[in-house]
Parts: sequence; structure tokens; C-alpha cells
Amino acid sequence: MLNVPPQAFPAPSSQQRVAAGGRAKVPLKPGRSLMDWIRLTKSGRDLTGLKGRLIEVTEDELAKHNKKEDCWICIRGFVYNVTPYMEYHPGGEDELMKAAGADGTDLFDQVHRWVNYESMLKECLVGRMAVKPIAAPKEISSTLSEEKKQLNGMLPEKKVLGASARDLTPSYDWFQTDSLITIVIYTKQKDMNAELVIVDCQDKRLRGEIIVDDHSYLVEVDLDHAVQEDMAVNIAEKVGKVEIILKKKDNIHWKMLGRALESHNTFIKCTERGLFYRQCKLVSKTEVTHDTKLLCLMLPRSTHLCVPIGQHVYLKQTIAGTDVVKPYTPVLPFLPLDFKEPPRHDGAHLYLMIKIYSCGLFTQALDHLQIGDYISVSNPEGNFKKSQVQASEDLFLLAAGTGFTPMVKLLNFALTEVGCLRTVRLIFFNKTEDDILWRNQLEQLALKDERFEVQFILSQPTKDWVGKQGKISSSLLSECVKRSRKDSKVLICICGPTPFTEQGVQ
Repeated sequence: MLNVPPQAFPAPSSQQRVAAGGRAKVPLKPGRSLMDWIRLTKSGRDLTGLKGRLIEVTEDELAKHNKKEDCWICIRGFVYNVTPYMEYHPGGEDELMKAAGADGTDLFDQVHRWVNYESMLKECLVGRMAVKPIAAPKEISSTLSEEKKQLNGMLPEKKVLGASARDLTPSYDWFQTDSLITIVIYTKQKDMNAELVIVDCQDKRLRGEIIVDDHSYLVEVDLDHAVQEDMAVNIAEKVGKVEIILKKKDNIHWKMLGRALESHNTFIKCTERGLFYRQCKLVSKTEVTHDTKLLCLMLPRSTHLCVPIGQHVYLKQTIAGTDVVKPYTPVLPFLPLDFKEPPRHDGAHLYLMIKIYSCGLFTQALDHLQIGDYISVSNPEGNFKKSQVQASEDLFLLAAGTGFTPMVKLLNFALTEVGCLRTVRLIFFNKTEDDILWRNQLEQLALKDERFEVQFILSQPTKDWVGKQGKISSSLLSECVKRSRKDSKVLICICGPTPFTEQGVQ
């Protein structure tokens, strides 16, 4: 089970909304694990059927390869022969067949956007689709003539849809003093906050991303000169202005900001933006239960990143020469028991609660990381909205195993900042008492805050267990999920292994 965070599902009734997480996985045949696939790709076998040649593929040619025994798929302009991968795909053959002989980019973005397909399928690459080449990026200049349009972050006409879209498109500018460079992004949003701004500055490469609803605005340049690691990000929330302040390494006058990279000054849907990773250092590893650990990762000094509630990041590791990616939901370092004010976190660390599986390729590799080792961490993703909680009176959290992880920040937010909530109840399913994550902290919290209740339900209890037992069912839920009053507004969030989530949503 991956601790994939909640996603919104259609409401069962006007008073009840359900959030759920989970990814459909099918049982794979023996000898069809991820490690088995990696071994096959390294075996030297011809997985494309083209004996090492790369070809240009027309739409007509692609459409011919649409059967299980001959299946080509196009993702972002590249065509892969996925026939040999069919039996190794965790989502099953049917999922791959939805894009057989066609462009599967949209489907891929909806279901597998985080999968590192370039690495996983590199031995299956047939070639490129026959399409027009992309224009090369232009340089940014600080001369005040024609280039001023680019300097001010104005978008070419073709990038926006009509005048109303153009009015809402963010723009940017920059200025300098003897010691500082300041990039100003005008987001044109009145409710801009730290969670919507992601900035990385590594090896003279500056990347500043602003999230505006389901769109992403990007400033991305190779800086003209070196800067120090100390970076500051100031956000004027009410006017929607974001300042990125860099310290010059040398007090010299910059003639231009730098060289524009391909995605610089673009405003596109978030799903069309490739995932960006930075290297984070493992600074501590703490045991939570017999098979679960709390990892603390330190962000680079020149990174500004706050993961919103209910969203996840992706961890990327190179295993046997192949990039493998998995999603995890950041948690807090502990459950704050004093809810008088929101906890202050330094913003420099990410905490991940991860179950180590004895036969899990990825989690075993994570567990073998030493303090001081680095791992790649992506930008946050997810569609959970805090406003769902703020509009509720009764909040029910249904979690199984590490499906508890998205509930940690949600629980903290609900009890700290949502005054209209009457009850917050966590219904926590596990196999045994030893599997319960943060049991002591949850019981302490229930004693501290009268709005909060926790109910532990075990599927394999010992004979000494006096609490509820069983698996998720309508009869169990009807006992546990009760409104505080007849017409109260209810929000139910659910996360756990796919069978648990599907059963719970039904």
C-alpha cells in the first residue's frame, strides 16, 4: 500500500462528500515483479522488435499496433513497444490497452504521471512521432527595446486564449542593487500563499513556479552570474506579488538576468508540466512501529517548498540502473497536543512515514539509505482542497495502515484552524495492535481535545483485545459514522489499500 493522498469523489448525497485515495493494482504472476522487469531490460533482448533501430512513426503506423501481442503507445511524442511490458504492469494489461495504437499522454497523466516511463521503458523505445520540431528558446536581454517584452514576462499572443485569459496571465520583471537580484512575479491573484510558490536555485539555474488553480506559471533561467545559497521568498498575499531575492556572489552589474530555458515564461495546465526534482538529504530515521519508520529529509538551502494538506510528493531512486518513482504523503514530526495556535515548522524539512516491506524493492532501498545520503524529491501534487474541511461540521477520517499518513496534517489543520467543526473522528483499521501508528499520541490527543475521537479496529486481534474488530463494512461504519446533529454537513475522507478504499466508498 502506498500512502497516496485523498482525491475527491462524487457526493453520495448533498450533505455528504467522500474523499478517497488508492491506485488500482492487479496481482502479478510469479517472476513478473519490478526487479524482474529491470533484469529483462538489462538482458540485451530486443524489446522493440526493430533490432536497435529507431524510426519515425506516423499516426497510421502507430494505429496498426493496437493488439496485446503487438502494442505500441505514444507518450509525449515518443513511441514505445509495450508488448513485452504487458505482464509486468502493476495496473494490468487492460489499463495499457486503453492507449494501444494511440497517443496515451492524457491517460498517462491522469493515472501514471509520476511513473518514470523514460527510464522504465527506454529499451522499448521505437522512435519519435512524425511531428514539427519545437522552436529553440530565446535569450533574455535587459536592453529596453523589443526584448523588454520578454523581460517583463509578457507572453506571446499564441500562448493565451483571448483577452480574459491574457488579463489573468502572471508576468514577471527583475531589478538589481550592488549585492542583490530581485525577481518579481505578478500573479494577479488575491489569495496567493506560500503553498502556491515553489522556488529552486541550483548551480546558477533558477526555477520559480506559481500554482494558479489548475495552471502553472514558470520562470526558469540559467542565471548570468553565480549567486549565494541564501535565498529569500517574500509573498504579498493580498496583492499576489511574489519576490525572489538572490544574493550576488560578486558585487558586479548584471547586463541580463540570464538565458531563458525551454519552459521559461509559460502558463500551462499543471498536468502538462513535467515533474521537477531536487536532491534532499536524509538527516534522521526513527522507528514508529516494528515495520514503519519516520524519515526526516532536509531540503536544499536554496529551495522554497511547502507541501499543502492532502498532497503528496514523489521519491525517485535509481535501482539497478533504472529510475523508480513512488508517491508518499508528508506528515508532521509528531501530533501537536497544544492546539492554541498552529505549529511553527521551519519549512526546511520533510517528514515521511514509510512502511518497509520485506519484499518491497523500493522501500528496502529506502531503508538502506544512510544518514547523509541524498534522495530525489518532486514538487507536490494532488487535488485535495482545504475548503472541503472548512465547510464541514462533522469530519470522519477512515484510514487503514499507512493510509493514516494523509490524515496527520488534515487532523492538525481541522483541530487548529476550523472553528465550525463539532466532531473529528478517526476510524483507524489495522491488523494487530503492534501495527497501530502513533497510538499513544492519538489517545493523548483525544484526551486533550473534546472534539476529537479515535476508534481502533483490528482484523487480526489477540484474545486480549477489547476494542472493535473486523474489516471495513457497512455495519461497522454505521456504528462509527454518526452525525453530531440531524442535518450537519459531513465530510468523509478515506485512504488505504485499494480494496479497503473501494469497499469504503461503496
